[in-house]
Amino acid sequence: MGLPGNNGGDGDGDGRSAFYGRRRGRRLRPGRQRLLATLLPALRVPLGGPAGAEAGRLEPRRLFAAPVAEVWLEVGFGAGEHLAAQAAAHPGVGLIGCEPYVNGVASLLARVEAAGLDNVRIHPEVAGPLLDALADACIARVFVLFPDPWPKTRHYKRRFVSADNLRALARVMADGAELRLASDDMGYVRWMLERVLADGRFDWLARGPEDWRRRPADWPASRYESKALAEGRRCVYLRFRRRPRRVE
Repeated sequence: MGLPGNNGGDGDGDGRSAFYGRRRGRRLRPGRQRLLATLLPALRVPLGGPAGAEAGRLEPRRLFAAPVAEVWLEVGFGAGEHLAAQAAAHPGVGLIGCEPYVNGVASLLARVEAAGLDNVRIHPEVAGPLLDALADACIARVFVLFPDPWPKTRHYKRRFVSADNLRALARVMADGAELRLASDDMGYVRWMLERVLADGRFDWLARGPEDWRRRPADWPASRYESKALAEGRRCVYLRFRRRPRRVE
C-alpha cells in the first residue's frame, strides 16, 4: 500500500515475476527478525510443493488448518493493516497476502501474532508466480490497494494493473468474485479503470460518484491511505465483479 517495493514488476513487458524497488528498509528490530525466522515459514504459501496441490494447481482453502468458507487475496499488502483487519473481522475466510517488501512482511507477522490470527497466509514475493500456481475460480475477493503508480511514462510497464495480470486474476477469481482497487494517483485511477473495463470480464459496481469517492464501511483504512487523506490527496475506491464464465 504505497510502501517501497509494493506491487513492483507485474506489469506488461518486463515479465510478471520481475521485481522493482527495495526489498528492505530500515534494520528490523530483533522481535521482527524472530518472526521472519519462526512464524513466516509456517505461514508461507508453498509453491511447487504437495501442500494443497491438485492437478498441478494450488487449492488455497487447503492451506488453512481450520476450514474456511472462501479465500481472499491481497496483492501488495504494505504494512498489513488492511489484511489483518479483514482477517480479524472475517475468521471464516482465509486471507492470502503478497508482498516482496521484507519490512512490510515483518509488520504483518507482528499483527498476526498479536491478534492470534490463524486465517492468514503469506507469499513474500511479487504476485505473478502465485497467480500462475492457483487453481481456476478459487478466489472470492481480490484487493489491490494503493499500488505503486510508477508515474513516469517509461515505467508504465511496471504497473501491476495490466492486461496480463487482469487475465491472471480473472482466471483465479470465482464467478461473482469482487475486485477492489484503490489509488490516490488520478492518472493511475484512469489507467486502472480503462484496463479493467477493456478486459471484458468485470462489471464496474459504481452507480454514482459516491460509490468511488467514499470508502465502503467494510473496507478498513490503511496507514498509507490515512496519510494521503491528511495531506489533502483524493482517494478513489473502485469495485468490480467478475462476470460469470461462458458455458461452452
